[in-house]
Amino acid sequence: MNRIKAIVINIESFDGITIVSFEAAGEPMRMMALELDETLRVGSKVILGVKASNIALAKGAGELLSISNRLDTVVERVDNGVLLCSVKLRLGESLIESVITRDSSKRINLQPGDHVTALIKASELSVLDVER
Repeated sequence: MNRIKAIVINIESFDGITIVSFEAAGEPMRMMALELDETLRVGSKVILGVKASNIALAKGAGELLSISNRLDTVVERVDNGVLLCSVKLRLGESLIESVITRDSSKRINLQPGDHVTALIKASELSVLDVER
């Protein structure tokens, strides 16, 4: 599970659904939630979690995407296996991992030092910890 340090900057709720906005390493992020930790407030420092298999990668991604979380990252390492590829990405002080297919890695020619956009659906984020 990837761990991303963030700060809550906005909380909106309606009809049992909550959208929480964060700032992580200078990047805006959003999370969709049905239940929310009661201690979570604007200004709370949190650790966000996302599975490596839920992070897609793009080079030169277009602006017209429905995915809320588009994080500018730098490829630190590419480990191509037989079927899958583990890509380590630098996001500020955090190192996160994306697991994609080996074919996708080869198709977009991922190399260390490449600037790529990590794409995470708002429904795939979770709050792992709230600093109290």
